[in-house]
Amino acid sequence: MSPGMIKVLIISIYLGLLLFLGVFSSRLFKGTSKDYLLASHSIGPFLLLMSLFGTTMTGFALVGSTGEAFAEGVGVYGMLASSSGIIHSLCFFVLGVKLWSWGKKYGYTTQADFFRDRLESDKIGLVLVPILVGLVVPYLLVGVISAGKAIQGATSGDFPGLTESGAIPPWLTELVICVVVLVYVFFGGMRGTAWANTFQTLVFMILGVVAFYLIATSLAEKSVSEGRAHTLVDGERVVRTDPPTGLWDSLHIVSQEIPKARRVRAEVQLEDQIESVEAPPQFRTRERLDPWMFFTYMLIPFSVGMFPHLFQHWLTAKNGNAFKLPVVAHPIFILIVWIPCVLIGVWATTGLINIPPPIASDPNKVLGFMVKNLSGDVLGGFLLAGILAAIMSSLDSQFLCIGTMFTKDIVVHYGGEDRFTDRQIILISRGFIIAVVAITYFLSLTDIAQTRVFQLGIWCFSGFSSLFPLALLAVYWRGLSKWGAYAGVLTAAGVWFWLFRASEFGAIDNWSVNFTLGDRTIHTMPVATMFLASTVATVVVSLVTPKPSDATLAKFFPEKS
Repeated sequence: MSPGMIKVLIISIYLGLLLFLGVFSSRLFKGTSKDYLLASHSIGPFLLLMSLFGTTMTGFALVGSTGEAFAEGVGVYGMLASSSGIIHSLCFFVLGVKLWSWGKKYGYTTQADFFRDRLESDKIGLVLVPILVGLVVPYLLVGVISAGKAIQGATSGDFPGLTESGAIPPWLTELVICVVVLVYVFFGGMRGTAWANTFQTLVFMILGVVAFYLIATSLAEKSVSEGRAHTLVDGERVVRTDPPTGLWDSLHIVSQEIPKARRVRAEVQLEDQIESVEAPPQFRTRERLDPWMFFTYMLIPFSVGMFPHLFQHWLTAKNGNAFKLPVVAHPIFILIVWIPCVLIGVWATTGLINIPPPIASDPNKVLGFMVKNLSGDVLGGFLLAGILAAIMSSLDSQFLCIGTMFTKDIVVHYGGEDRFTDRQIILISRGFIIAVVAITYFLSLTDIAQTRVFQLGIWCFSGFSSLFPLALLAVYWRGLSKWGAYAGVLTAAGVWFWLFRASEFGAIDNWSVNFTLGDRTIHTMPVATMFLASTVATVVVSLVTPKPSDATLAKFFPEKS
């Protein structure tokens, strides 16, 4: 059997097991819309941890972080992953527990349900839902594009004649992934999604550690064999000849190969001649990183506070104690996943493995390429299954949440609560899910697929982060008014689109908002401008407009009434 067919067979078996799990979970379906959308509030600590972590670790965290580390350097970990672990858990504790308690007590299913009740505004859903959906769709594309690019990079040359590069084309991988996720979400609903996320989270964490070990030892052995590794003997550096003795020794050897900065060749037009010049170092190092860029990057993880799919997962918890394990374990899990992915991307720049131009020009393919070239065919197939597991563990929740929002917040709410039976609500949800999957797939075939996954994800998360002040103020500030909420949401959307357009719709990598103070230019992430503008608009307008009634305030803030 050819190497390519071995990988395809292993991935097919994995996808078959996933489909079986999804269909099996549907046998536990109670037939109610509440069970289909929220698993009847029956998810315990372990399943909640796995579903929350699985749905936040998408292709952005695996394929995107590896590609970004390859293009920009190891600094990507410090800018995002190190703060994400703490901030995500903080959001689970500060927002998740409160919103779960109100959701279970008052019967909420979506964010719009909560905001309508909290703000006494029946029309808030008409403003909020389109914006949330508009931000979730790019998030879906991050996952779908990641899957296609990872498999394309990992199967390059395995299928001569299939494509010019001999790889499985992205459109085929994306189609298969969309269909598989659609099937188990369609039949299993939230319960199937939680079970599938748990299974997939275990798969990609275990296989991710295995991939990390194999790639580290392979590169270390190559470094020694080429006479590039050094060791200290009596205070002097000498060429090392003995093979690595384990993981830590391999990490030490490979770390010596990481360049502090990479110089790239750039073609510059000078009158009628084109000259090749050396461009400035491209890697983000501590010395070169603007501290304000680093600081404002920390606002991006607050996006989890407004992820609609995460809100829906919070509501599935069996009780408040179920949040204890996710709050404690989530940062550890992020470290386990992000460190290997970032280091693999940086190791690809060491020269120990030749990265061909088609791969180097498209960082989204780097992870798949490294797995292909530094592991055997059988193990490579399992590692690719792990990459797909991470990607699909987010797609399912996002597909389900969009279907839920369209059904509950638009059709059922404005069509009349008593007009639809539970069976009809489930059928409508499934119909919307099919439509969203189809739209996402066709968008993945457009030029958007050429955007770096990490950059697309950053813009998506920045939009959600700009809405975080609304969620925090709704939970903890009695003074929030519906007009303040409208102002905050519309300001966030308007500023996001203005900055996104200024960045040529994400085409300019690492685009920043710059301010001049004296003779110094301060570079900030766009999210800082969005976050500040949204907060100011929400607070200022709330201060000068009527507040919700005393009855509503007593409902949510009984201790202050």
